[in-house]
Amino acid sequence: MSMRGRLTTVIVLFLVAVALAVLSVATFLKPGTPGGVTDFTKSQAAGQPVHILAQTVGSIGFGPHPTWVTYMVMNPTTHKWVQDTTWKLPAHTKIDMTIEQFDSGSPLRNQEWGQIQGTVGHSMQLNGKTVSVYNSFTGTGVGHTFTVPTLGVSVPLVGVNGSDTLCGQAPCSTKMPHNEISFSFETQGAGSYPWQCFVPCGLGFLYGNGGPMSTQNYMGGFLEVVNS
Repeated sequence: MSMRGRLTTVIVLFLVAVALAVLSVATFLKPGTPGGVTDFTKSQAAGQPVHILAQTVGSIGFGPHPTWVTYMVMNPTTHKWVQDTTWKLPAHTKIDMTIEQFDSGSPLRNQEWGQIQGTVGHSMQLNGKTVSVYNSFTGTGVGHTFTVPTLGVSVPLVGVNGSDTLCGQAPCSTKMPHNEISFSFETQGAGSYPWQCFVPCGLGFLYGNGGPMSTQNYMGGFLEVVNS
């Protein structure tokens, strides 16, 4: 092969590699559906705690990825469940959060995620009982976590018994098997704070980290913190 032919081959291979890299990044950053921002800045009087009610569901049951695990959140204005993981919050405010966990669990790959971190009192309420650390090798394991790395917040979401009949259509009724996890944390200054689940739960994807794990509006999103 001539020098020119070799150079052409190298350039083509380089462009293919770049295209694959761009495709991988685009796939990781692709938005979920539907999208939007759920605004919690007007749901309470200034200076008062913000209340967030969310769900984790093992199978959303609709949309382009009906079998994907997802978060749902209660819109404070319409009082309807929405598939949205970008939440607008006031700065320097206490957030009282309740998560209804409808998915099954398993032992954590890293037991560090069993510790409740960054919450008020470094604890959570699990079905009304105060817990500061959860041993995922006991009971029904952990299904997901709610983790905001830049705030140091991480809460394990204890799974339900996988042998039970689980909810497969979001939003789920509290008549279905679930655990109720509640905790509080403080927002900091204005900025965009990413949050996500740190339990690989993308069934059918490499190491469980693809699909819903890497798609906004499923298992991760942003806290958009603004000044009052």
